Amino acid sequence: MVYNKNVIQNISIVEYDYLLPDKRIAKYPLDKRDQSKLLIYKDGKISQTTFSHIQELLSEGQLLVFNNTRVIPARINFRKITGAHIEIFCLEPIEPKNYQLAFQSKRCTWKCIVGNLKKWKDLELQKEITAEGGSVTLKAIKIADHESYQAIEFTWNSNHTFSEIIELAGVTPIPPYLNRESEAIDRDRYQTVYSQTKGSVAAPTAGLHFTLPLLDQLKKQKVNIADVTLHVGAGTFKPVQTDLIKDHEMHTEYFSVPKQTITKLLNHQGKIVAVGTTTLRTLESLYWIGMKLKNVNQTGKETDNTDVMHISQWDAYHMERTLTYPEAMQVVLNYLELKGLSELFATTQIMIAPGYRIRSIDALITNFHQPKSTLLLLVSSIVGNDWKTIYNYAMQNNFRFLSYGDSSIIYITKNQIPLS
Repeated sequence: MVYNKNVIQNISIVEYDYLLPDKRIAKYPLDKRDQSKLLIYKDGKISQTTFSHIQELLSEGQLLVFNNTRVIPARINFRKITGAHIEIFCLEPIEPKNYQLAFQSKRCTWKCIVGNLKKWKDLELQKEITAEGGSVTLKAIKIADHESYQAIEFTWNSNHTFSEIIELAGVTPIPPYLNRESEAIDRDRYQTVYSQTKGSVAAPTAGLHFTLPLLDQLKKQKVNIADVTLHVGAGTFKPVQTDLIKDHEMHTEYFSVPKQTITKLLNHQGKIVAVGTTTLRTLESLYWIGMKLKNVNQTGKETDNTDVMHISQWDAYHMERTLTYPEAMQVVLNYLELKGLSELFATTQIMIAPGYRIRSIDALITNFHQPKSTLLLLVSSIVGNDWKTIYNYAMQNNFRFLSYGDSSIIYITKNQIPLS
């Protein structure tokens, strides 16, 4: 079966708008992560509890999938001799392109957004930082100007890695809609307790509600846990500004899935719950990579093609869905074993919009998203027009919205049917 792409692409974003007063946006996290509210949507019915009680909604044998990406302090503030402030916001590495290599490097180039760019006339910027062993001079050199970003090379006069340098020099990149400067509390709280792999410039916020004791309790209940990594880009905050969603360009995000997780997805017999839209985007993209690998195997083409390991915005809407989710995982696992790889690395621009059929999970844990956003489109792909009922309930019951706000668990309905 192939989706009717024209019907989906011609969805008007105006249909996914709602009034969000500024006072309903959570500007700061609660004192305790798991004391946030949790909205429950199941079989068309809505109820609520406290997030700490989510253990009552998860049972033995279920699989909970997390995005273990770690937010980096991606904003680096420089001051020129003239006193002008210039902020460099690191988006993703260019050289080395691999995130791990970039963070381990002693010299690197990144895609960046530069604040107050018109004031940057000199060849380089300098910033003195205090590091173990003494003072370090960090230099930033503008290599090239592009339409949506600048290529910036970073160098420094010490043996520290870039990971160490950016931790000392950078500031946590909190969302722009908080309308405040980053503060000390954000360094810890705009980070999940299970974050591991550095690379995101925005938190996978559905995971902010989990605590280590809560995770321990879930493990005692024999709830299975698996990890994926998707580095969340700044594009996650970009609202859809075009009338039709076909004219909106999705940002590219890097993700990786360890062989162990793919094996769990293949063999798991119970329900699967994704923690966050980034996790769901990863799991769905993984399915389509399985489909691409199957098609490549059938044609006998070389599988080291970068097109195979990239899911474009509309790939999912013109490919035949001939595999079940476990069958797709088997194809991916076979590929890893053939190549001797322990992890799959890929990129995705997938747009999950109303009419798309979710194949990977049974439920999604997610926060409340911005009006006219691709994340709201994703939620609507699961619940249809009931997103309005859900959001109205949240508004009327004093739920807190967006990154530091409250959460929901949304169950996939059995009659989730693609638009014709």
